[in-house]
Amino acid sequence: MVEMLLVQVALSVATPTRRATAFFAPNAGGGSNLDNAGNGFGEPLNVIISGLSSPGVLTLSGLENFARAVGFSTECLGIHLGGPQSANLGDGNGFVNQTVELRQDFGDPVLGTCEETLEGGNHFRVWQQNGSAANSGAFFLAVSQEEDLQEGHTISPNGYNMGRDALVAAAVGTTSFSGVTYSTTSQQIMGLLPAGSAGVNHGIAQDGVVVLLTVTIV
Repeated sequence: MVEMLLVQVALSVATPTRRATAFFAPNAGGGSNLDNAGNGFGEPLNVIISGLSSPGVLTLSGLENFARAVGFSTECLGIHLGGPQSANLGDGNGFVNQTVELRQDFGDPVLGTCEETLEGGNHFRVWQQNGSAANSGAFFLAVSQEEDLQEGHTISPNGYNMGRDALVAAAVGTTSFSGVTYSTTSQQIMGLLPAGSAGVNHGIAQDGVVVLLTVTIV
C-alpha cells in the first residue's frame, strides 16, 4: 500500500555530511523541486530515489541498471536532442546540469529508446543530491510523458503526472536486469511541490505529489 508522508521542512534544515536519510527538502537549502528548463519555467522533480536505497543503486551505473529493470535505457545511439536542464537540490552545489536523461525502451534496452525518440513515450532527467550541505545521495528525477518527434517531443497533456505514475507502477515490487534483482517500495510525499501550473514548463498542471522510491538490491 502506498503511504502518504507530509514533509516538514523545518526538520530538513540540518546540514549533515553523511548519507543517513532518504532525502533533504531542496527548498530548505535554497533549492526547488522545479528544475530550470532555461525559459523561465521548470519541470517538476516528481520522483526521488531514496538515499536509504542500497548503495549499489546510488551510483550512475547502478541507477542506469535499475532503470533498465523498469523499462528505461540510455538515449538512442547516444544521441541527445535538446539542451540539458539544470536543478538546485539545496545541497550547496547550486544549479547543476542533469546527469543523464533516460527514455522508455519498450522492452529493448539496446535500440528501444529509438522508438521513444520517434513515437514518444516516458522519459526522465536525473540529478543527485550530493553536495556538502545536504549529502543524502538521493537521486531526483524529473519524469514526464512526451509526444512524438513530429510534435517536437513536447510534454503530453497531464504528462508530468502520467509519466511519474507510469514509472512508479513499473518500479514497485520485484524487478531485475543483468543479474541484479530489486525490491522497490513507494511513498507519496506532499509539501515539496505546490499543485498547479504556476512556474511549470508548458503551463501543464501537476498535482503536487512527489513519489519516494526505496530500492533494495536483494
